[in-house]
Amino acid sequence: MYGAPLSTNAKKMMLLGAGELGKEVILEAQRLGVETIAVDRYANAPAMQVAHRSYVINMLDGEELRRIIEKERPDLIVPEIEAIATPTLVELESEGYRVVPTATAARLTMDREGIRRLAAETLGLPTARYAFADSLEELREAVSTIGTPCVIKPIMSSSGKGQSVCRAPEDVEACWNYAMEGGRAKKTRVIVEEFIRFDSEITLLTVRSVSGTTYCAPIGHIQKDGDYIESWQPHAMSDAQIAEAQRVAGAITEALGGAGIYGVELFLAPDKVYFSEVSPRPHDTGMVTMASQDLSEFALHVRAILGFPIPNVRLLTPAASYTLKADRETSDFCIGGLEQALAVPNSQVRVFGKPETKPGRRMAVALSSAETVEAARRQAEEAASHLRIEYGTDKA
Repeated sequence: MYGAPLSTNAKKMMLLGAGELGKEVILEAQRLGVETIAVDRYANAPAMQVAHRSYVINMLDGEELRRIIEKERPDLIVPEIEAIATPTLVELESEGYRVVPTATAARLTMDREGIRRLAAETLGLPTARYAFADSLEELREAVSTIGTPCVIKPIMSSSGKGQSVCRAPEDVEACWNYAMEGGRAKKTRVIVEEFIRFDSEITLLTVRSVSGTTYCAPIGHIQKDGDYIESWQPHAMSDAQIAEAQRVAGAITEALGGAGIYGVELFLAPDKVYFSEVSPRPHDTGMVTMASQDLSEFALHVRAILGFPIPNVRLLTPAASYTLKADRETSDFCIGGLEQALAVPNSQVRVFGKPETKPGRRMAVALSSAETVEAARRQAEEAASHLRIEYGTDKA
């Protein structure tokens, strides 16, 4: 039991990361009477606009992070992005604070090296061949060993930043420079991955709760430069593929532990299911669940971390999502076309409310449901095509 928000008996949740996914988590928490605090590196982030309180800090600064957590003393600390001083979270957890799902999960999944070694070397899960490099020369050697084409990523980044495909040895230097621009936490280490010939890429949302481990229907998605453009649910898979995907997702999430939702990314090849990455939080491709399931990934996450039962997850209808992205940086913009987008049958729009545009930044998403995945994808793309960002003097 807990009291009303802003009272002495309130249940307090602090969200570290206040983007569009965090905004939905805040809303779901408030529906269950939780007092919410949003923290991010910039002012007026989407979740800050709906939280009870908010703070702007550098979350890679461990001292700043500790100061704000000790000031608020939340019952739950919920990381929603990768760029956080995770060693400080580990310390705070040892002092009695509860980090969702665990501080170790937050630390390992921020670090592509840590999570890849756990998956491949400790758990023996199928992954692409990989190597690590700390310099341009080491990268040349690693690419020579893995072969081209290969994928090069910073070991710490998010939303595909710094990720590229190296198609020939002469591309190595450009890939290195791109990884250095997109990496976080001033790390110069990169991972080089074998280029897997896969049929499709999915997210398997995996929920750990007092009811045990539950899996949502698989979500297919298309990415560009490592960031998702569209997603749909359910993605067509054979019974054998589903069983193997659940085995892999179950193994990695069991190793990471805690309660909450994990977004497990997998490659589906003709003869194998490969582990790719995992996020210990709602996944961007999972926004489709706001139109497809009885409980969205955000509702599932909040229920699980509050210790409430999740008997099952029901897929109500095939659905799809399609994003609206910006192509320049400015704070002088408007989003238009909502009337036309919302006129598309069985469609919804979520405008995130971000205060600035940046090239490639997601600003809104269209969601559509239909009798088939194919129809839902067509509708979502049509609805998104009506949305537009009007910049400066271009605004109507």
